[in-house]
Amino acid sequence: MTDRRKRATSATNSPKKAPLDIGQPDTKISRMRMRAAWMYYIEQMTQNEIAEVLGVGRVTIVRMLAEARARNEVKIGIQGYLSDLIALERQVEQQFGLDKVIIAPLSQPDNDPIPAISAATGDYLSGVVCNGMRVGVGWGRTLLSTLSYLEARALEDFTVISLLGGISQPRRFNPAEFAWQFAQLFQGNGYLIPAPALVDSIQTKTALIERCGLKSVFEMAEDLDLVLLSVGAIETASSTPYRIGFLNEEHQSSLAERGAVGDLLFHFYDQQGRLVDHPIHDLVMSVGIETLQKVPVRVLTSGGKEKINALLGAMKLIRPTVFITDEESARQLLLLAEQEKR
Repeated sequence: MTDRRKRATSATNSPKKAPLDIGQPDTKISRMRMRAAWMYYIEQMTQNEIAEVLGVGRVTIVRMLAEARARNEVKIGIQGYLSDLIALERQVEQQFGLDKVIIAPLSQPDNDPIPAISAATGDYLSGVVCNGMRVGVGWGRTLLSTLSYLEARALEDFTVISLLGGISQPRRFNPAEFAWQFAQLFQGNGYLIPAPALVDSIQTKTALIERCGLKSVFEMAEDLDLVLLSVGAIETASSTPYRIGFLNEEHQSSLAERGAVGDLLFHFYDQQGRLVDHPIHDLVMSVGIETLQKVPVRVLTSGGKEKINALLGAMKLIRPTVFITDEESARQLLLLAEQEKR
């Protein structure tokens, strides 16, 4: 492991000093305290086991449990704020073997989940990005909306790499634009793939990588500390690639016929997390799935009723370590996973 990766990984895994909790119902420290109480009193985990899951010391867990009792948050059950979401987070973590799940609440089940998911994603990223980190990023409406919720600050030796080629027309949902703005918020360096997301032939793709200077960007993506991704859905025209004209009806139909339910960086896969056999994969200018699977911290942030099948497939394909979604999507995802077992 490189010195840069050791610094970044250590900072990502180490708990940051939480702000003083002055009684607000949803501060970071109160959420951690309630998670600790839930695991101890409801799941009957040991204090050492809880400390390992939450990434803090055992003494911190002891203090949190004592404080939860002092605040009357622990009675027969858990009486804290959003305890139902904590239970839901734990269900999703256990169902898919994830390190961390963050579920954003919705005021109404039919509300657009993207603002809530983006706010939760921005809060999470603001707490984990650090000096010396190399971050690979995808694209889409969810990720673009996250920019408004990031806590901008200057970081040293901070690098952001766009994992997908760009769009020739000026549009908000351009992979290059998101990566560049993300890097600027932390005064880091941004590296792009200055080529179309889809090219016309395998020969063009090979020439761009091997003879036009793009190979170095793909090589940088082999040594990432964190990757930030969102999924697209095949069955709906609301998916970003379809909406901006990357996928036409012929593409969509032929991919669906092969069982595709979603995409990650234009890698189209089925509900079992298998890449489908389709010629479009030979034309995509993006970092490969095998490279993404090796990144130590893999953050998947997405939601919406049209993306449940795509999310289930992505769980198996990319095997995220961190998953951020909304409460309705989380419930539907668990239901689909249970149905699949029958």
